[in-house]
Amino acid sequence: MTLEEIKKEYPYLYEGHMHTSEGSLCAKASAEDMVRAYKEYGYTGIFVTNHNWNGNTSVDRSLPWREWVKEFFKAYEIAKKVGDEIGLDVFCAYEAGYGGPEFLIYGITPEWVADHEEIKDASVKEQLEIIHSCGGMVIQAHPYREEWYIPEVLIYPDDVDGLEIVNATHSNSKSVSHNNPEFDVKAIELCKKTKLPTTAGSDMHNTNIFGGGMAFKTPLKSSEDFIERVKNKEDYLLTNGEHWYTNEGDLIL
Repeated sequence: MTLEEIKKEYPYLYEGHMHTSEGSLCAKASAEDMVRAYKEYGYTGIFVTNHNWNGNTSVDRSLPWREWVKEFFKAYEIAKKVGDEIGLDVFCAYEAGYGGPEFLIYGITPEWVADHEEIKDASVKEQLEIIHSCGGMVIQAHPYREEWYIPEVLIYPDDVDGLEIVNATHSNSKSVSHNNPEFDVKAIELCKKTKLPTTAGSDMHNTNIFGGGMAFKTPLKSSEDFIERVKNKEDYLLTNGEHWYTNEGDLIL
């Protein structure tokens, strides 16, 4: 397929993994600025996946649980408001940290998180069970990434619903961090071995958007719709903004 054919058949591009400064200490741009940058690039929508309480969060961890949750999800609320105004779909999610391994959590709401403080101290296995209780989905993010803050590469195929096999910071030529395409190659190999569902994202922390994510034939109706499509392995494509893959990791462009 040519790029023109891909964009015609799969015209709805979504960001599955991104950060904003209100929720992630490592992010360089606000929720509003990120939303406007994604809209300008041509995305249909984004999932706001800031680092949670065990990750590199910018929210004061000493706050009582409900106050912390309220502050943490302000980024999503801001992004949703701006997205509604300018025509960009914005969905609620977060990235859970476990001292190295990280997981993208989809299908939750701020209200649900506030009512389930037990998620704060859950193990990786318990996390899956708790998230499933609300119909949510757990995806292991960039499973083979190697960095100073990841003491050991640990893979959890039995404790997730799927794998992020394309992370654009690993392989897009414009990326200035985590740049090693081999991380994605290994994730794709794991996907083919386990047959787990897959996702993709840019893992953006600033407004220099370069186009990674997931492309669908029809627009997403909700987070629940996204989860159903991923778990059922609906026909969608993954991209790092330069190369395109089937949802089973086969390179098509």
